[in-house]
This record gives sequence, C-alpha cells and structure tokens, in this order.
Amino acid sequence: MKYLLPVVCLLFAVNMTQAQTEPGDVKSVQETAKNYMKQGDYSNAVLVLNRGLQNNTDNLDLQKDLAFAYYLNRDYVRGLEVAKKFPERQDVDVQSFQILGMIYKAIEEVKDCEKMYKAALKKFPNSGTLFNEYGEMLWSKKNYNDAIKQWEKGIETDPGYSGNYYNAAKYYYFTPDKVWALIYGEIFVNLESYSKRTAEIKNVLLDSYKKLFTDANMMKDQDTKNEFVKAFLENMKTQSTFIGTNGVNAETLSAVRTKFVLDWFAKNANKFPFRLYEYHQQLLKAGMFDAYNQWVFGTAGNLSAYENWTKTHQEDYNKFDYFQHNRVFKVPGGQYYQTVK
Repeated sequence: MKYLLPVVCLLFAVNMTQAQTEPGDVKSVQETAKNYMKQGDYSNAVLVLNRGLQNNTDNLDLQKDLAFAYYLNRDYVRGLEVAKKFPERQDVDVQSFQILGMIYKAIEEVKDCEKMYKAALKKFPNSGTLFNEYGEMLWSKKNYNDAIKQWEKGIETDPGYSGNYYNAAKYYYFTPDKVWALIYGEIFVNLESYSKRTAEIKNVLLDSYKKLFTDANMMKDQDTKNEFVKAFLENMKTQSTFIGTNGVNAETLSAVRTKFVLDWFAKNANKFPFRLYEYHQQLLKAGMFDAYNQWVFGTAGNLSAYENWTKTHQEDYNKFDYFQHNRVFKVPGGQYYQTVK
C-alpha cells in the first residue's frame, strides 16, 4: 500500500497538469477575462489571464488577451512586454500584429510601429486588416500619399474587408477625384451596412454625387487614361442635363443610376465585370432599386422625407428591408480597376 500511494499521487498530478492545459480550460479563462473586460474591470481580467498563463505559459490566445487587457487598462509598458514577443513566434497571426500595433500607436512609437507593419505584411501580404491599420498610422503622421497606397493595396488584395474602402472613400472625397469616393463609399455601405460609419459614408456619397455634377465639364482633372474611370464618367455625363434641372436627391439619383446600370450592361459590363453594378442590376430586376436608393441617399439627404417614403411605400420598404438583412454582399477578387498608386 505504501508503494501504491506515490503512484496514485503521481497519476493525480499528471491528470491535473493535463486538465490545466486542456483547450477547454483555456477557453474558460478567456471567457472569464472577457466578461471582466466587458464590465470595464480590466485589473481582474489581467489577474485571471496571468493565472491562466501560469499553467499555459506558451498559449498565444491567452497572451493576446493579456496584452489587450493591459492596453485597455492603459498599462502600455506591461502590454508591450507581452506583445513585442509576438512577431518572433512561429504561430503569430494577424491579430497578434494588430494588438502590438495598437500598443505602439498608444505610446507613439512610430518607427517601431512602421517597422512592425512592414514585417507583418511580408508575412501576411493579403491582409486587408494590416494594410488598413498601417494606412491609418501613416495618415496620423500626415503621410497621406503613402496612406492611400496602403488602403488601395488592401482593397486589391483583400476586397472583402470593409475598412480600406471606408478610409479610401474619405480620402478621395477631399481630393479633386470625382469617381472613387462614389465607388468605394457604396461598396463600403454594402459590406458594412449598419454601423455608425455607414451613416457617415452615406453623407459622403450624397455630397460626392453633388460634386460629380457641379462642374459642367465632368472630365476635367480626372484620370481619364483609366478606361474604367472614363467609362463611368462618359455614362454619367449623359445625365448632367437632367440633374442640372432637377437637383441631386434620392429620387433623381435613383432615376440617373437606373439609366446608368442599363447603359453599363449594354456597353461596359463584359469589359469590366463589377460586383456593385451586378448587385444594382439584381435589385432592378427584383423591383427593389428605388428602395435601395432611398436607403442609401434618402437617409442622408432628408431623414424625415425618407421616413415618410417608408410609410407611403411600405410594401416596397418591407421587401427591401427583409432582403437587405438577409443577404451577404461579397466582392470577388480580380475586379480592381483603380490606377495603381
């Protein structure tokens, strides 16, 4: 019996060690810590995660959560101690670089942050997230030209990620360019349809259409060497007289854009397959394009008028609203027509 007891104790110890490293145990630690973070109790989140790491010292998920908890608690020194080791790991992921980037930005370590993003993008060259955040860092340094290059690259390599469209649309809105704020802004509101940023970009879209039609010479100072841009502007130019007479609002834009879609598929669709215009055509065929234009431009132009429209066109509104909440808008690769920056 005296020989059996140490063996039992040893087996018990092994089982305890295995239990401590079970994925379920890590998940439990993460859930507890995340609940504390949701409550704003970052100190307790840090405590729980540090305890969890005592038994799972090399677990990347716990380390990421700990670095993020330190970040939320404004303890950037300890957060950096944890996160600066991430790039050296074989299992490093995009989120690891994101967290490290957030900490570098918080302590304004610009050189280290830029170096980190460049290394991260070598490892993950198709990450829209990293291109977006690198662009935002460059923008904060007032390096606008390099910022838009990152956002454009993110759109080209990871067309399903919304953040690059958001930043690129705002960038072009403040330049003489009349096309890309419209293109990128509308793709954004379809990728990210119900956020605070959506309302912001809807305003950008409405103002960008006013900007497009303000100058009688629509082609002036535009990148007409780009055949996609030229086709877009030539198509829109045919609507200038109508807009000049009736102004820019949800109703007139619905009429203009209906004619645009019909002309685009008659003349340009084979040369320039484009998911956004395919979606417009789908909505036209389903009788929902007017409702869609009201959703995009009516809410930005005159909210009370839009609310009145939903009441007087309740069937159309309900049909589109149901469809909108149950569809997934995806942008395929290979439809990048911007001039390379």
